[in-house]
Amino acid sequence: MEATFDGIIRENKQADYQEAFIPSENPQNHASNLLELSNGDILCVWFSGTQEGVSDISVFMSRLNKGESAWSRPVQLSFDTTRSEQNPVLFEDPDGTLWLMYTAQKAGNQDTAFVRYRKSTDKGYTWSDIQPLIEEPGTFIRQPITILPNGDWVLPIFRCAVQPGEKWVGDHDTSAIKVSHDKGKTWDEVTVPRSVGCVHMCINVLNDGTYVALYRSRWADHIYRSESKDCIHWTDPVTLSLPNNNSSIQATRLHNGNLAMVFNNINADDSEERRASLYDEIEDDVVRDDERRVLSNVPQDPKGRKAVWGIPRAPMTIAVSEDGGKTWPYIRNLQEGDGSCLSNNSVEKKNRELSYPSIKQSKDGKIHVTYTYYRQTIKYICLTEDWIKGK
Repeated sequence: MEATFDGIIRENKQADYQEAFIPSENPQNHASNLLELSNGDILCVWFSGTQEGVSDISVFMSRLNKGESAWSRPVQLSFDTTRSEQNPVLFEDPDGTLWLMYTAQKAGNQDTAFVRYRKSTDKGYTWSDIQPLIEEPGTFIRQPITILPNGDWVLPIFRCAVQPGEKWVGDHDTSAIKVSHDKGKTWDEVTVPRSVGCVHMCINVLNDGTYVALYRSRWADHIYRSESKDCIHWTDPVTLSLPNNNSSIQATRLHNGNLAMVFNNINADDSEERRASLYDEIEDDVVRDDERRVLSNVPQDPKGRKAVWGIPRAPMTIAVSEDGGKTWPYIRNLQEGDGSCLSNNSVEKKNRELSYPSIKQSKDGKIHVTYTYYRQTIKYICLTEDWIKGK
């Protein structure tokens, strides 16, 4: 079925699910994140422009109003023409305040990123001025905030660091959590132990109160997992049987307590395709050392591994775990393709990846998924857990 980028939700009879392609006026669209609001509307945010890492990349948002069957035309929410604004995340405070958080970096220099935010008190129709949230260079986000029983907020981050004179490629990235006791005004930081190479930390709480985190791997080997009793202090990440291609994942706890995760079911063992780095096609901005995270003793992988880039980003796969993410007996592809990501050039439509998914279950039990579709648009799918299990 030919894709129509108009936001209208249609039945895909071959795949047996509903789908839509969210409209965009820009060549490149990537890194979506979903949120169901307390009023039942569903929001999708992502970054859009000519190419990831360049300064015309900004954050956009589309809305699926409750009861409607089409995603709205996107609205632009960030406007810095000197930085690439990426990886937006939405969060609705229990008092109803909607937060948008995103990264802002110099071109081609992920180690210069810091985190900004805006707030809305009318479900995302109008927004406050843009403010800094975390100003330390090299701070990246990808996954949403978790609210603890005592009201504290936990925001997973990953640190992008380099040695003096080194260009960032991801060899030294580590995960940490930011904890706020005052609704985002101030933040403490706790590092995830032995997390070199484990990024995009995605946190969910199980029915028994245990917190589980799942990670993307810079080594393009496997998805990693760790646990916590308090969401603050975490066990060392360990490998799962599921592969990872150094591309983003996301998981969510379903109403019945199971975990559902979206990811690319492929890793470096499955392909010889490689590229030098994420930003090897663009010209870097010239930055000073005080603008980026430069460490004389950067974290090193004990096995001496280096970040792997260029593994195909397809198929787009969904899986269900019934034991807190330890095993994943139900696995099904949402979409297949060659997944070529050796180029991020969307102007010439060279990229063919299906990647960077987001997943949420709405109050009515439907499972909503978005992901990057060839970097040309964001694709939306609506299905059920029975579909995943092949029932």
